[in-house]
Amino acid sequence: MDPRKTFEAIIYVLRTGCQWKALPKEFGSASSVHKYFLAWKRQGVFLAMWRSGLAEYDELEGIAWSWQSIDGAMVKAPLAVEAVGPNPTDRGKKRNQAQPVGRRPWNPAVVSRKRSQHSRREAIGADDGPGGD
Repeated sequence: MDPRKTFEAIIYVLRTGCQWKALPKEFGSASSVHKYFLAWKRQGVFLAMWRSGLAEYDELEGIAWSWQSIDGAMVKAPLAVEAVGPNPTDRGKKRNQAQPVGRRPWNPAVVSRKRSQHSRREAIGADDGPGGD
C-alpha cells in the first residue's frame, strides 16, 4: 500500500471516529490500514510526529512551557454522522411518529402493575392465612 494513502486513511478514522471496518473503500483494505496503524504505533511513528510538530510550533510561535493546562470532554466525533450515517442501533428507538389515519392513540388501561408475589396473593385472597378469616 502507498504509505501516504495509508496515513490519510488513519487520519480519516481518527477525525471521523468511524470504525476501521467502516473505512471507505477508496482508502483500500480496512484491515491492512489497521495493521499499518498498529505497526506504526509500535514503532513510535505517531509519537515522533507529535514531538516534531511540537518542536516546530515552539520554534514558530513559542510554547509557554512553564504554564500549561489541559481540558477535555467526551463527545462524539463531529464528522462521524456525515461519514458513516446514523447509528444502526438507533433504529428501534421510538420517535414522535404520526398516528395512522382513522386510528385512536394507544393508551394502556393500567399505567403500571405490581408484579411481586405479595400482590398476587392479595389478588387471589391468599393472604388471609390458614383460617381463611
